[in-house]
Amino acid sequence: MMKTNGQKIYQTKSVNKLENSEIEIEGEIKSEHLKIHRDKALAEIKKDAELPGFRKGNVPESVLIGKVGELSVLEEGARLAIEDALPHLLSEHEYEYIGAPEITITKIAHNEPLGFKVKIAIMPEVKLADYKKIAKEKNSKEMPKEEVSDKEVEEAISQILKSVAHNHNRDKEENTPAPALNDELVKKLGDFKDVADFKIKLKVIVAKNKEDKAREKKRIEIVEKIISESKMTLPKILIENELNKMEAQFKDDIERMGMKVEEYLRHLKKSFEDMKKEWRPDAEKRAKLQIVLNRIAVLEKIKADKNEVEKEAAHLLEHHKDANPAKAKEYIEMVITNQKVFEFLENLK
Repeated sequence: MMKTNGQKIYQTKSVNKLENSEIEIEGEIKSEHLKIHRDKALAEIKKDAELPGFRKGNVPESVLIGKVGELSVLEEGARLAIEDALPHLLSEHEYEYIGAPEITITKIAHNEPLGFKVKIAIMPEVKLADYKKIAKEKNSKEMPKEEVSDKEVEEAISQILKSVAHNHNRDKEENTPAPALNDELVKKLGDFKDVADFKIKLKVIVAKNKEDKAREKKRIEIVEKIISESKMTLPKILIENELNKMEAQFKDDIERMGMKVEEYLRHLKKSFEDMKKEWRPDAEKRAKLQIVLNRIAVLEKIKADKNEVEKEAAHLLEHHKDANPAKAKEYIEMVITNQKVFEFLENLK
């Protein structure tokens, strides 16, 4: 139970079961706790605020509130307060939660309790296939040793040289052709003595990549078989979460190519709604996969190491400074746990 000075800071008012393996929890957070987080939110906003006549971080609070609005500060404080209380609130109820919660603020005002609703997917009733038997059957087939031809090595070299030329041309007005492969170049690329040494080591790398692809293919075959033989109800919120991830990845991919998402969609003559309709079957498949992996993790008591989660989440936040720390940890924990489940399945003999 989350408490401040011995007092409970939130109250659960109701828990309602919805369709598609979802529940809705309605609750309140005490006004004192909202004020604490409202002040934290204001301090964060002030830290980066820049207004004419004031140095960064030195804008008086009254001026800052007049600029951004008290409601905006209060709403940000409400978000922080709910995020703080949510893990404790959810842990009170004996449900196995999956996916990210959908939070709605129902009441917000100074010196009043903060009202909110949380809708979240819970682990649906799953009639899980005999995953051990399926994995053992797939694992009984030995993976062929990956051979690498001279042609594959030359294709890899060609791609590397094109990449070198692309990086060189990025800041130049004129385009230069791909460079010649020589001892001087390969030494710049890594720990290579000469071209012959580079080709030998590159062949090993290409073989390793082929082995990784073969292993990934086998993993997919195992889980697809498990999914096809399992029965479950698919929570809508989980499908929406997957669609949101796909949309974010799509936007990131387009922007990294130096294009604007709106222009790209106009070129395709499609809207985001059109894209989501196309992505939906894939999103459903991903959602089913996550349910199966979660269920196996619970049954086999497979958990991510806390220290590893902390380390990887810190690394992620270094590169994505605007990311939410709690969500970053949740994401990393899911990725590591999934990896451990895959390893468990592929090691069943």
